[in-house]
Amino acid sequence: MKGILVVSATKAEAAHVADRYDVLITGIGKVTAAVAVTAALARYPEDARPLVVNIGTAGALHGHHGGLYVPSTVINHDISSKVLRSLGHPVEDELSVDEGDGTVLATGDTFVSDAEVRDALAARADLVDMEGFAVASAACHMGTRARLVKYVSDHADESAMDWPKQIDVAGRALAQWLEERF
Repeated sequence: MKGILVVSATKAEAAHVADRYDVLITGIGKVTAAVAVTAALARYPEDARPLVVNIGTAGALHGHHGGLYVPSTVINHDISSKVLRSLGHPVEDELSVDEGDGTVLATGDTFVSDAEVRDALAARADLVDMEGFAVASAACHMGTRARLVKYVSDHADESAMDWPKQIDVAGRALAQWLEERF
């Protein structure tokens, strides 16, 4: 579909996306996501870059979260922002995302499967993933908009180890969300 670039970390998360959409599989993690999105957007004319829609799974940081979310804010949770700022270096570690539902997504290169780590992140966010901030940042730097759509696959504790078993359900829900909106 013209005007939209669907971005997913894995093929499995995008397995049910209709063929009419342009889909980019980035690989897992912030670096691969940022590089892949930047390279893909660079192939479009500067004045005709598509809306980037990042679909994928996320861990819930609170027990009451489940289902599908469209975060309004995304934070880069594993950068030492406070220290770097104290040393005089500006750090962009929080981005606002248009048309969100009010939830906060924390992105980091850590697969969160430890309840102690989850609970520390829960003070700042609702969900956790490994690509959202990088995708939104790359889109912003390339002059286009992004939306983040995340389906809760686990509760960022030992249940996260069952993530592979949850991807198909998540992929179906994410594809349905796309179909209903675009």
